[in-house]
Order: sequence, then structure tokens, then C-alpha cells
Amino acid sequence: MQLSFLTPLFDRRGPWATVYFDPAQNDESGAKRRELSVREACRTLEDEGADAATVRAVRDALMDIGPAEDPSGRVVFAAGGEVVLSHRLSRPPQRLIASWAPLPRLTQLLELSSQDPVCLVAYIDRTGADFERRGAAGPQDAGQVEGRQHPVHRTVTADWSERHFQLKVENTWEQNAAEIAEALNTAYEESGADLVVLVGDPRERAAVHERLPEAVREVTTATATEHGARAAGSSSPALEEAVEEARRQHNRRRIEEALDRFRAGRVGVPDKPTDAVEGVPALVEAVREHRVETLLIRPDGADLARETWIGADPDQVAVRRTEARTLGENEPLPVRADDALLRAAAVTAADVLIVPPSDGDGDGTDVPTGGLGALLRWTYESAPA
Repeated sequence: MQLSFLTPLFDRRGPWATVYFDPAQNDESGAKRRELSVREACRTLEDEGADAATVRAVRDALMDIGPAEDPSGRVVFAAGGEVVLSHRLSRPPQRLIASWAPLPRLTQLLELSSQDPVCLVAYIDRTGADFERRGAAGPQDAGQVEGRQHPVHRTVTADWSERHFQLKVENTWEQNAAEIAEALNTAYEESGADLVVLVGDPRERAAVHERLPEAVREVTTATATEHGARAAGSSSPALEEAVEEARRQHNRRRIEEALDRFRAGRVGVPDKPTDAVEGVPALVEAVREHRVETLLIRPDGADLARETWIGADPDQVAVRRTEARTLGENEPLPVRADDALLRAAAVTAADVLIVPPSDGDGDGTDVPTGGLGALLRWTYESAPA
């Protein structure tokens, strides 16, 4: 998951109010529970030292959250008497979470927001295609392309002139497939999509796939479906499930590949730099030098809550207070390690992956150790012990 949408949270200093809120059911008892939850959240913020203006801003924002618009709830981030960011969740929090701290609490956001990749759906027929971007903000139009409209229908006669006509139809299909592939490649680059799902006419779909650049073909392989079409109202539950399954499979593969690379990279060979690190001290050093390519977080890891020290700049992160002062921060603040690392990852355009929690059977799946690790942008040579 890219964290660019969190930029507003790092353009100003805290402290920050963070509330993960479930609006409950859309009935009378649900309304009463929402009111009680709002009171509890505000009381927690007050007890932790939040100022009155910020508590009031949070209260107003929470009262506007309802199950009809946000069935899984929202997270609200506020500072300085105003709500800076409110983000819809994909899954409701299991409990109310309210925090007043130097940094916003972000790990729960990554857990409760879908990690499903951004998907570009191409609805294809033999005359063109419509493109739709699917991400956290919901379906969005991503453009369209229209090819030649005539001739596109073949006949069934064996007459020579009709066979000649059929060749013209085939040529039209091929030409349109090339135009669709070119437009799809452009839409893929502009949309920032992670994968492509081809929908519609089977023949044209295959022809388009063959003409895509290799990089796009790789993220389109095995994600095609014949459910759905360009026509309005052609969407179906089967289409929606096919798209969601393609996103889930892509995400599972991505996590597996990242963990395989992490395991291989952290093993290391004596006197050889490693491509991955784990543990708070090594990660702090890596984020200070902007070397983190992908931050890995296992939500049940013990290191997430470990104390670190930060300064005003995101790369001012240290394990000890005295160390933070050597980085130029006279008044460092204590924060959770995951919050400090996520802030640094966000401002250096690093990716973040939530990896499955440990299953507790000791089979080595509890990686990274402590719950925090990273794949590096370039090799990391550990300091001598």
C-alpha cells in the first residue's frame, strides 16, 4: 500500500487525536450506541490531554458518520482544533480506538483498509473499450477508446465476395484490438493500477492481451473473465466476484513474493551485505538513510509498541533519546516504533505491506521477527558486532 494519501498528516506537527469508529447498526439502538461511543472516544481524548477545540472537532466529525454511508466505519485524524483527514475503512474495528499522541496511529488503518491492489477493468467489445479504475475510492471512470465501427459482423455464406467481406471484418477486429491495447496501456500507466482485468468479448479480449506491452501482460495474465460487457446494466455478481478474486490473488502473490525475498535477504552470507532487515534498531538506521523500499508490518508483533524517539523531521528517528538529540532535535518525543516508521515510510514514498500474523505453531511463519522488517532499496551492510 502506498501512503501518499496520508501526506496531510505529516505536513504539520501534533499532537494528534486518532479515533477508529464503528457507526453500528442503522436503527434506534444503533443510534444510541453511536452516541455512547462518541462520548467514550471524546472522554478518552480528554483524559489523555487533548485540547477542547480538537475534541470538539472530533465529536462533530464522529456524529456525522453513519452506517448508511460508512458501513464499516471511519478513522478520524485531528490536530490543532480541526479534522485533518477522515478515511473510510474496509472492515469495522473490533473495538473503539481513541488516542492522543505526538503522531497519528496508523497501523490499524492499514489493517482495516483494504490492501487489495488498484485494479483497472477493461470492458471490451469488437468496436472499442471502456476503462474503469477500482480502488479505495470506489469505481472511477478511466477513459475509453472507440475503434472502427464497420464492418464488425461476419456472415455465414461461402460466397467468394462474402469471404472477402469476412476478411475485412477480421482486419477491423485486429485493428481495433491494436487500438484498444494501446489505449489500455496508456490508461494503465495513468491510473497507477497494479493489475488489469479484461472483461467482455472472448476473441477480442485475447487479441488485446496479445498486443499489450510485456509489463502490462504480466499483470493481466489469468485475470480475464467473460462476465460483463460494455453495455449499461451488464454488471453482475459473477463479474464482481471475478474482479475481487483477481485482486485477492494478486495481493496474496505480492505478499508471498515479498516474504520470500525477505527471508532470502535477511539470511545473509558472512561479509556480504543483506537486502532485508528486521528489528527496530536496524529499521531506524534504514529509514534515517531513506533506504526502505517496502516496510513489512505483522500486526501482532511485540516491536510495534516499542518506544522510539522522534524529531520534527520524519527521518529524525532514534532508539534512544540521547541519540535523537545528536540528530539535531533538542526536544525529542517518545512514540511507538510503528508510528515513527510509518511516518518515515510515507514521506520517502516507501511501500507498506501488512503480513499475516503468526499462527503460533513455531513453523517460522512469524516473520518479520518482532513484527517489523523491511526490504531495502539498496544493499545494507551490517555494522560489525
